[in-house]
Amino acid sequence: MRKIFIYAMWGFVFICIAAVAIVFTAIAKGKIGYVPPVEELENPNLKFATQVISEDGKLLGTWSLSKENRVYVGYEDLSPHLVHALVATEDVRFEDHSGIDARAFMRAVIKRGIFMQKHAGGGSTITQQLAKQFYSPTADNVMERLLQKPIEWVIAVKLERYYTKEEILTMYLNKFDFLNNAVGIKTAAKTYFAKDPKKLKIEEAATLIGMCKNPSLYNPRRFNERSRGRRNTVLDQMRKAGFLTQEECDSLQALPLVLKFQPVDHKDGLATYFREYLRGVMTARKPDRSDYRGWQMQKYYEDSLAWETNPLYGWCAKNKKKDGTNYNLYVDGLKIYTTINSRMQQYAEEAVYEHVAKYLQPRFFKEKRGRKTAPYTNELTPEEVEQILNRSIRQSDRYRTMKADGCSEAEIMKAFNTKYEMSVFSWEGEKDTIMTPLDSIKYYKHFLRAGFMSMDPITGHVKAYVGGPNYNYFQYDMAMVGRRQVGSTIKPYLYALAMENGFSPCDEVRNVEQTLFDENGKAWSPRNSSKSHYGEIVTLKWGLANSNNWISAYLMSKLSPYDLVRLIHSFGVLNKDVQPTVSLCLGPCEISVGEMVSAYTAFVNKGIRTAPLFVTRIEDNDGNVVANFTPQVNEVISESTSYKMLVMLRAVINEGTGGRVRRLYGIKADMGGKTGTTNRNSDGWFMGFTPSLVSGCWVGGEERDIHFDTMRDGQGASMALPIWGLYMQKVYADKTLGYSPDETFDIPGDFDPCKDRLTEIEEENNTRLDDVFFQ
Repeated sequence: MRKIFIYAMWGFVFICIAAVAIVFTAIAKGKIGYVPPVEELENPNLKFATQVISEDGKLLGTWSLSKENRVYVGYEDLSPHLVHALVATEDVRFEDHSGIDARAFMRAVIKRGIFMQKHAGGGSTITQQLAKQFYSPTADNVMERLLQKPIEWVIAVKLERYYTKEEILTMYLNKFDFLNNAVGIKTAAKTYFAKDPKKLKIEEAATLIGMCKNPSLYNPRRFNERSRGRRNTVLDQMRKAGFLTQEECDSLQALPLVLKFQPVDHKDGLATYFREYLRGVMTARKPDRSDYRGWQMQKYYEDSLAWETNPLYGWCAKNKKKDGTNYNLYVDGLKIYTTINSRMQQYAEEAVYEHVAKYLQPRFFKEKRGRKTAPYTNELTPEEVEQILNRSIRQSDRYRTMKADGCSEAEIMKAFNTKYEMSVFSWEGEKDTIMTPLDSIKYYKHFLRAGFMSMDPITGHVKAYVGGPNYNYFQYDMAMVGRRQVGSTIKPYLYALAMENGFSPCDEVRNVEQTLFDENGKAWSPRNSSKSHYGEIVTLKWGLANSNNWISAYLMSKLSPYDLVRLIHSFGVLNKDVQPTVSLCLGPCEISVGEMVSAYTAFVNKGIRTAPLFVTRIEDNDGNVVANFTPQVNEVISESTSYKMLVMLRAVINEGTGGRVRRLYGIKADMGGKTGTTNRNSDGWFMGFTPSLVSGCWVGGEERDIHFDTMRDGQGASMALPIWGLYMQKVYADKTLGYSPDETFDIPGDFDPCKDRLTEIEEENNTRLDDVFFQ
């Protein structure tokens, strides 16, 4: 009987072993459960966010799916404290096993399974946990979880076969979700401690690794003391594993848990308007006319042109990965290397804040206080303001939602006039208040908007880009998307056309009122803001320096409006609605800040206009360069005309309307510029440039009827010029940027600005004839 019993026991053991072998073989062959094929194991489905990186190597932001804001980090960029904490806490024999730790498994079976000790530790290795993260759906009950375990063991063994230990640790830390939109260790380190993973201290690394047990339970932001206790447990495990001494462990455990919590949000951080503009450009699809409404034909024209001529526009749709699919900004882990300089971007945003928030906005509030038409001009009647506000109501999301829900007009208007608790924007931070939705519309319309862009005239590199006061609340981009009337900043185009047609800066004209007639015989007589030198003989140089409308009208009478339109378009202005009228010389057309900045590069760059360049290269997740970008240029005016324009535009600063740059901001650099103010002070402009930087700024209200009613505050020299001045002060003060106020324009020493263009052409032709003759 004893022999029979022994044989039966051995038979039972053999059957169990055979059954286990059969089960695991079936799992490995995919007969039971899901075991990923080799190809999937070698290329796990990790979704990585795309990183937007500044010229000077700073991370500006990321683009990702809402729950996959993961940024890849390699093993070499991990703090050793992270590795030590993870191994000591989760898998102390990680280096010794091949995916399954038999000792840990038996301990878990005996202590937790038999003796029911809850704190006896688990049997899962780091590799098994990785397999669970990748391939195990959330189990609904204990039995389902037990059935998942054998499958994870098989996958873990396969993972160990295809990857090194370092690669497994890296995948684990890149995969784990640390909550608060912090997926992966790099985003977690940034979110909780505002650091890169490599720079984490021991206690910080222990805090994050402590979250791996249960990120919700040990969330340091919500449960500081509980998370600190878990951190101290991790530190003690590091001591037991030999990574810390007893003294080090004790001192670290005594420290409080201090976070520097910075949640990841694409609406926060530097260059938010730029990042959103870039995202829209790169993810654009090939334009289809049927997708555009009748009033969007200008947009269709611009998009179609960009699709054909701009390699960055629609880049994701135009380019494919090795597997034949198109690139995806949200999951492919691209690195977008931009031309933005993080410090210059910071200076630009600070300049907008300092002037608009600290100076202009209080004056605007003061001017509009107590007025029935506020924030609109007092030139409108209350009835006209009411009509405008009713339009705004109908364009709001609240109105469209209520309309879609079947609410009547009376119900909707009642809702818009009912007070609610809400949080609203202020320059000092978000504030809680009680007001009606209609009042909130009026409230937000009180805030002035701004657009600013700064670029290198030679390379086209855009160094700074500000589309508005705050992207969280004012998302319409006034740098590259929005267009406004440009006023007198258009005059350099007119004067450039004049120089190309035989005029010179020294040509003289009487400063008197001008009357021009359009093609229909209708008279047009522009007004002038100043009577200075009325009736006297003045030069064209004086006319541009002082932004004299009569001199501009005189030139327009000698030139063709159609030629001016063609020249404006050659400067890079895409708006097809620029009308060839005699009044065009005073800037009634609408142009974006970006287009204006690009156009003004021709004056610095010897007549060559450079298009804005936003990205220099793109790398894939493996660090391979998949795209390079170079500046696009075109010749707009002759080299001699560009020198003449420099002479005149310098005079704007040294002798004319841009004198505040010298007087108030103390900028001594060799520079040129132009102020601009439209009718009723609706738009304030300033274009300024040095040999190395061309920058432009617009300031105004959300609508053209929202503006200062006085010229003192509403002119371009008051609204926009100070932003340029503050920005350049900061740029010159930062010597590491390499910009010097001692730099000068490259104008030949023998250049004669008073020589007219026709004489120059004759001399050039005679020189060519002489060359042919003497050859």
